[in-house]
Amino acid sequence: MKQRIPINNQIRARELRVVDESGTNVGILSRDDALRLAEEKGLDLIAISPAANPPVAKIADYGKWKYEEKKKQKDAHANRHQTETKSLQVKIGTGEHDLELKAKRAAEFLKEGHRVKIELFLGGRAKYLDKNFHKERLERILRLIPIEYKIAEPLKKSPKGLMVIIEKK
Repeated sequence: MKQRIPINNQIRARELRVVDESGTNVGILSRDDALRLAEEKGLDLIAISPAANPPVAKIADYGKWKYEEKKKQKDAHANRHQTETKSLQVKIGTGEHDLELKAKRAAEFLKEGHRVKIELFLGGRAKYLDKNFHKERLERILRLIPIEYKIAEPLKKSPKGLMVIIEKK
């Protein structure tokens, strides 16, 4: 639930730090003086920061101010970028050409700003091979990735085998 912004007579504070319609600081005024000043200009007194001490109020047209605030929020929401963790799965016996394709795909994900989880799938007997062999297999694909990256989460065991998470530098 959104909190309603107090305007004009809804403002309960005795003293307010007042900002006029052009954005210049008028100073600290009593609520009555601030209301009178807003009325003279034919505008509203809007408590833009009621929690401050003293509360900050702006002299402006309420409808126009509300429209501008909504527009700012919409722009901020549109510019927000969601990052996902994309996943690539590699097996012990994956060929060199297929690894190159997966590395190229990982680079595309990184360029888009996503994190990439590269998982070495260990099935059957592969689980019981030497740990260094597993590590070398996973590092083989990391060496093939053509763009710079940093390791966000180091090599660790996962339910399916080994995994590492990388992200763009």
